Amino acid sequence: MRVVVGMLAAAMLAGCAGHVAESGAAPAAKPVSVQIIAFNDFHGNLEAGKLAVDIPGEGETSQRIAAGGVAYIAAAVAKLREGHPNSLTVSAGDMISASPLISSMFLDEPTIHAMNLIGVDFNAVGNHEFDRGQKELRRLQTGGCEKNTARQPCAIEPFPGASFRYLAANVATDGGGTLFPSTGIRSFGAGKRQVRIGFIGMTLKGTGTLVMPSGVEGLRFEDEADTVNALVPRLKAQGADAIIVLIHQGGYSKLAFDANSCAGMTGDILPILTRLDPRVDLVVSGHTHNAYVCDYGSIDASRPLLLTSAGYGGTLLTDISLDIDPVEGRVVAKRANNVLVQGEAFTSAKGLVGTSDRYARIAPDPRLTALVARYAAAVKTYADRPIGRLTAPAPRTDEQMREQVLGNLLADVQLAATAAPEKGGAEIAFMNAGSARASLVPRADGAITFGDIYAAQPYSNTLVVKSLTGKQVLAVLEQQFDENKAGGRNLLLVSRGFGFGYDLGRPVGQRVIDPKLNGAPMVADRTYRVVVSNFLANGGDGFTTLTAGTELLTGIGDLDAIEAYFARGPVTPPAIDRTRDLTLRN
Repeated sequence: MRVVVGMLAAAMLAGCAGHVAESGAAPAAKPVSVQIIAFNDFHGNLEAGKLAVDIPGEGETSQRIAAGGVAYIAAAVAKLREGHPNSLTVSAGDMISASPLISSMFLDEPTIHAMNLIGVDFNAVGNHEFDRGQKELRRLQTGGCEKNTARQPCAIEPFPGASFRYLAANVATDGGGTLFPSTGIRSFGAGKRQVRIGFIGMTLKGTGTLVMPSGVEGLRFEDEADTVNALVPRLKAQGADAIIVLIHQGGYSKLAFDANSCAGMTGDILPILTRLDPRVDLVVSGHTHNAYVCDYGSIDASRPLLLTSAGYGGTLLTDISLDIDPVEGRVVAKRANNVLVQGEAFTSAKGLVGTSDRYARIAPDPRLTALVARYAAAVKTYADRPIGRLTAPAPRTDEQMREQVLGNLLADVQLAATAAPEKGGAEIAFMNAGSARASLVPRADGAITFGDIYAAQPYSNTLVVKSLTGKQVLAVLEQQFDENKAGGRNLLLVSRGFGFGYDLGRPVGQRVIDPKLNGAPMVADRTYRVVVSNFLANGGDGFTTLTAGTELLTGIGDLDAIEAYFARGPVTPPAIDRTRDLTLRN
């Protein structure tokens, strides 16, 4: 327990230096301290021992420490709140979807149950909140058992909806409003020592290209900075002494999660920050699954805000403190630190180290433990069912511009499912990297279960075969390397028999080199049958050329395709030899 107390004290004292008021006069009243506990990109990771965080060691060594699990998150939040009467808990989006089977099989209802028990106050919508469409997202807010998807809601227990508030400031509707409220305000203290904090929550403006178009029909995703800047004066007029932005967009840092530095920061969040109203005090970010605490005032003194992110899956929590002068109505100091969520009795899983004495351990919250056990028992029959064998691991990568074994395998699966003339006559399969979510790792006997393939491809898309000319196929390939398209650069994973080279040193639209199908060059005016997910078929990830295909044939679901592929016999993962980066050679 001494270790716990010491770590939590450090969490409050360490971090970015506070920006003290420039005036030399002492404040008329003692500042009010408000704690914000933040996380992002939880993605329904309810169970402990499934995720890990890299812990730097001596020199260049590091450890992979098991972390997360909602029962431990709840306990960590409770421990962090001790001694802080003014405390809120917030999320910067992607709380749900792209989730493990224990949550996604039940439409992420158990995740919402868990967040209600933890006491979350606000969640900004992220792109994955829209994966099942806006109608289903509204159900998660309001509750009830209306069936909006192929799965049955309320399968285990009644669903009350989220007790926290979704925020969607930049998600405009045709009716002139927003899908959910743009802002929220919380007050602390009383009389002359009362302070008010205004929250703005939003997703990235590119969300419409990252989800099924049908799920966001009638919605517009507005510019992030413009949205914030229009709302800050409104919140100030409502008496907000501090402004916090919860945004599902983020950056990248190569430093340790607790480095508390802006050094080397990159990413799409930075151009947004350069345009923000200087009255913003804190930006809680997400989307990139990176962890950082950045004192942005060290980059731009005119915008002395804190920028934070807690990585992925609930493995970290960001403990933030704002000291607010109640008389002058402004923040006079701010601090933040990322805290590892480490259980007291993690067992080693998937090669992870159990625990580290460098970080505090906590006992799980019994209410959340019971919740997880209830849904784990319910999903076990689905998850443990064997579907086939794999001769070696099929790993994935988070890098959007790198060929990967898993993506190649899934492209092969989709081609095999639709190659027969009566199934569509597909010749080429394109698989987007973002839909490959978890490496396939066989057990000692080579077995792969339904739970494994669901984790690898959790969106339950259907396969669509289209006719495209060789010219259109080439245009699709060129869109991979157009950094200006919605979704930016992202390499497609392609099926066996198809390949191409690329040179990023060439102009946009001229980067693809020598595409071939079964050894023969592509012919511009020949028609090819191409299979993709319904997500890509509708222009997802910015591949708008795919919407132009003709002679559509909708096939089976992607999970059914994987099961059929493995039913043929043991599967050997494909090689990485289908795309060639020729940039440095030319």
